[in-house]
Amino acid sequence: MSAISRDEVAHLARLSRLAVTDEELDVFATQLDSILEHVKVVTEIGSDGTDADVAPLTLPVGNVNVDRADVPVPGLTPEQALSGAPAREGDRFAVPRILGEE
Repeated sequence: MSAISRDEVAHLARLSRLAVTDEELDVFATQLDSILEHVKVVTEIGSDGTDADVAPLTLPVGNVNVDRADVPVPGLTPEQALSGAPAREGDRFAVPRILGEE
C-alpha cells in the first residue's frame, strides 16, 4: 500500500502553488512513496535494540562548540545590500504582489 496517494500529491501541489500535470502527479506520487519507504527503513534501524551491529554515533573529535566573539561590526549600506537586486523601489527590494493584494 502506498504511503502517499496521487490525490495527496495534487493537494500538496495546490498548497505549494505548483502547476503539475497528470503525468507528473503519478511520477511524484511514486517518488514520494519511495522516499517515505526509505525514511521508514532508516527510522527502524536500531530502534528496538536488536541491531547489535549498528554502532552508536560517535564523533572523531570531542563535542566542543566553536563560538566566535560577539563583536558588533558595521552592516551593509542600502546600496551594498541592493547591488544585486533584480528590482528595487528606493531603498527597498521590489517583489511581485501575491494573493491578489492591492
